[in-house]
Amino acid sequence: MAEETRVTTDTRKPLRFWDGALKAVKGDNTHQLVEQFTAEMTLVAEGLCEDQSKLRQEVDRMMTDEDQRVAGLENRISMLESALDEEKASHDRDVTECRKRLAELEKKQSKEPAKKKSGSIIRDLTLLVAIAAGSWVVVTIINALAK
Repeated sequence: MAEETRVTTDTRKPLRFWDGALKAVKGDNTHQLVEQFTAEMTLVAEGLCEDQSKLRQEVDRMMTDEDQRVAGLENRISMLESALDEEKASHDRDVTECRKRLAELEKKQSKEPAKKKSGSIIRDLTLLVAIAAGSWVVVTIINALAK
């Protein structure tokens, strides 16, 4: 029996030493520290999640605003292209009309006497140049607005 007591005492000594060393390193409140650390990390994770959610909402709002701006610009471009097409068509009609008038004037000129021809030609050419210049000014203004 004495030997048993001695063996038991001998095995308990290292266990007690080990437990004492662990208590010195870990401390008595390890569980409390783990709980506190877990609570703080949970709070940090919740804050990060909330920040990420706010950022996602802000990005979504910015994308919606940008989509609206793009749609508005596309609409304005479409309107300008339509106006430009209409102006080009009008210009083409004016040029065609000028060519017809010029052809008619040339026919009249060939039938009229020589004296009357020179004054009529200058007047008609001046009118033709004025129409072409006016059309060019209108097209230039539209092109400048489109840019």
